[in-house]
Amino acid sequence: MDNLFDLSGKTVLVTGSSRGIGKQIALQMALQGANVVISSRKAEACDRAAAEIAAQVSGSNGGSVTAIPGHIGFKDQLEDLVAQTNERVGEIDVLVCNAAVNPYYGPMAEISDSAFEKVLDCNIKSNHWLCQLVLPQMVKRNEGVIIMMSSIGGLYGHSTLGTYSLSKAADMQLARNIAIEYGPHNIRANAIAPGLIKTDFSKALWENEDALRATADTIALRRIGTPEEIAGAAVFLASAAGSYMTGQTLVIDGGMMGL
Repeated sequence: MDNLFDLSGKTVLVTGSSRGIGKQIALQMALQGANVVISSRKAEACDRAAAEIAAQVSGSNGGSVTAIPGHIGFKDQLEDLVAQTNERVGEIDVLVCNAAVNPYYGPMAEISDSAFEKVLDCNIKSNHWLCQLVLPQMVKRNEGVIIMMSSIGGLYGHSTLGTYSLSKAADMQLARNIAIEYGPHNIRANAIAPGLIKTDFSKALWENEDALRATADTIALRRIGTPEEIAGAAVFLASAAGSYMTGQTLVIDGGMMGL
């Protein structure tokens, strides 16, 4: 193959892709020729993101972009998302479980049951559901890729993001389990663990200049990352370039964990 990163003709479903890291992953996949499905809770946001990505891909021999909304917290909506993707775009070659929630910032001792359950339901159970829905068609084709968007929070203890970090550690293990169970079917599963990335989702961690400066001092590159710097890794894992990587967590944190 001349281009190890070529995704021409592949159907890629990216959850939580109307903005932030998910949107950038969808864009970069489409630029590599993939037929991408944009999905998040609100139809209007999906349509807007799909139109913006399609405009950027136009004229580049890129793939198609389709908006299919769905709430990750409801299994019936995920079932519909997968069914519509299969019908309108094609069977799913690459599943990127990017959508996540974090409704609480503080010590685990004070989190409400409802907030705790929401984090685990949306960040772990929904990914498990999606994998259950998509893996059978991958087994049938003897090929497929699953990418879990995790976080470096899942690699160490945290005083204010404990529950969120717990869910992200579980996503790493989910990728490892799938890699072992489905490796014989030529299905690869990996996780990406970003550090602090400049997105709306992490705004509370970087919008304060003093806090941002203090955080940057703990990072080898002395800055936080951008969604584009995560999207490239997703393309690598989805493509032939990453064809011998499975069961791994790729840490992309500007060197924060190395200090």
